[in-house]
Amino acid sequence: MTEQDGNRGQIIKDFKEAVNMTAGELEKWLETGESKSVGQSKNGGESVGHASGRRIVGLLRTKKGDFDEDDIAHMRKVTGYIHRHLEQRPEGDVADTPWCYSLRNWGRDPL
Repeated sequence: MTEQDGNRGQIIKDFKEAVNMTAGELEKWLETGESKSVGQSKNGGESVGHASGRRIVGLLRTKKGDFDEDDIAHMRKVTGYIHRHLEQRPEGDVADTPWCYSLRNWGRDPL
């Protein structure tokens, strides 16, 4: 096993630990108005997080051996986003907050 293979394995492991929603749960969430109400978008289109969520659904349904370098790069991006966002948790009940909705778009249900 090369160093790159080990790094790849760690990225996949970190991704699977950070993303705690199933493909089905995430797909259902992405159809909601709450999901579509948060995130940065260009020209009023789909937000970055929402698009990422659709990609995560595909990654969750992909066999480990079938991931390409773009998939691994996106997994690294997702894991980084989730970890940074969790550090910014607001005070109080977060259930119906943009913070919570945004995390869910990235495959992490903080509740």
